[in-house]
Amino acid sequence: MVLGMVKSSAGFLLLLNFCMYVIVAAIAGWALNKAIDHHYFMGSGGSTLPMGFSPVYFPVGNEATGFMVIFALIAAVVGAGSCLSGLHHLRFWTAESLASSASSAMTAWGLTLLAMGLACKEIHIGGRNAKLITLESFLIILSGTQLFYILVIHGGYFGGNYGSYQDSYVATTTAEPRKGSTPVGSSV
Repeated sequence: MVLGMVKSSAGFLLLLNFCMYVIVAAIAGWALNKAIDHHYFMGSGGSTLPMGFSPVYFPVGNEATGFMVIFALIAAVVGAGSCLSGLHHLRFWTAESLASSASSAMTAWGLTLLAMGLACKEIHIGGRNAKLITLESFLIILSGTQLFYILVIHGGYFGGNYGSYQDSYVATTTAEPRKGSTPVGSSV
């Protein structure tokens, strides 16, 4: 019964994280598209770059926006991929599937923490629009829910009911001899 609760809460967190990572990728993609569309035009004269030019210049937000958007986009792609690995783990629920699911979830969590740190820096500087505030909020919430997902799948492992694929296969195919029957020997 406890295993069912752990699997259902892990499944809920997995679905929540996947939806939030898709939203983060959409908002960060919008900001990156806006920055590409509004880039500096230098002309054909080969003039020098203006003072204060940044290769991660974004027309919205502040100085930290470019770095936050790039790391948020990377974290969203890796996080969505880790959710797919988590679906595989929920299906089989073995120690082997835990290893791949936990490692990809921890990688996604680390990248999300990095993007969240840049979001905190952007909040500290100020001067951003509503879409960037939404992106910052999702990154801060995702850092907590991803950590909680990692704790739940590890709690399910230490709570028991984990078996390897080979153990479950042997347990279902081994038959006990019936009472009163004699073993048949080979006469080779």
